[in-house]
Amino acid sequence: MLLFVVINLLLWQVPFVWAVDLSQVGKHGFDRIDTHSHFVPPFWREESIKYGFGMPDGMPAIPQWTEEAHLAMMRKTNITKSILSITSPGTHLVPGDDALARNITRRCNEFAADLKRRHPDKFGFWASLPLPDVEGSLAEIEYALDTLNADGVAVLTNAHGVYLGDKILDPIFEVLNNRNATMFIHPTSPCLRRGNVIETVAPLTQYPNPMFEFFFDTARAVVNMFVSGTIDKSPNVTIILSHAGGAVPPLVARFTQFATSILGLPVQISIQSVKKAFQTQFFFDLAGFVFPDQIQGLLPYVDASRILYGSDYPYTPEAGVLGLAEVMNQELPRVFKRRSSQKAIYNGNAMKLIRT
Repeated sequence: MLLFVVINLLLWQVPFVWAVDLSQVGKHGFDRIDTHSHFVPPFWREESIKYGFGMPDGMPAIPQWTEEAHLAMMRKTNITKSILSITSPGTHLVPGDDALARNITRRCNEFAADLKRRHPDKFGFWASLPLPDVEGSLAEIEYALDTLNADGVAVLTNAHGVYLGDKILDPIFEVLNNRNATMFIHPTSPCLRRGNVIETVAPLTQYPNPMFEFFFDTARAVVNMFVSGTIDKSPNVTIILSHAGGAVPPLVARFTQFATSILGLPVQISIQSVKKAFQTQFFFDLAGFVFPDQIQGLLPYVDASRILYGSDYPYTPEAGVLGLAEVMNQELPRVFKRRSSQKAIYNGNAMKLIRT
């Protein structure tokens, strides 16, 4: 309970305290394109609270958000464009209620599309899908990409216990592969599915899931996508992993060799094949506390050409975005000496992913 109160104070009531000079944010000379940024439509907040997600993933509350506040934050941090997405718990809030999920998903996507229409130079969006409803998701992919001009789709690591890489989702990946689409993957709380019983599982309930469970759920999803053959069958889907890939990078050697040498699974997978996929098909955003250590775990697999800027606003509040931006100002040149590499991370790589 004490930790809960402390987190509540830190995130929503008092300013972040940083050992950096926030007055220098935005003075580094590079514009930023924010590929990991969220929006909170009022109706989505209401539906989330109604169905038990008022304290999502163990966090104190759904943060406040307005279009005006988002634009103001962007001005302060040199963010020229934010690619918006709905975050955990997503838009499929009630297991089995596909009709509700389709309605919420459509409303969220149309809300985002309206923001993009009114601010085409400032906002883009990754369209939500009502997973695990495959039929509804296929319809939403077509509508969002063809009618709403979405920049790609956003999915969670699991949808009521159906993890990315599950064969149930093969039709989704097939369509996205045929469209050369971009998929932004955001973590959510881990979930077990036993027949008709669906249970969110987080053993250490005194800690909010974004603290570390999100990283582990990213690993579950990514490992499953590789070992199931989903990645191999979907080479044209560009995948963005949040938070520098979560817990994935240090597990590559273990899961590839375990799958082949110990389990003897009939899958063509190796450290080299995963590294190649990371270098050609994946991007990794730097949302969160990736400096100074987490970024180092990513570097054996990718260079600056596969890394993106992300703020995680408003789930990281404005003061946190400013503080992390200045940390990045200081740390990024120590990791990537060339200004061309720094520019690629701040905006150049993202330019290749977004639609006008």
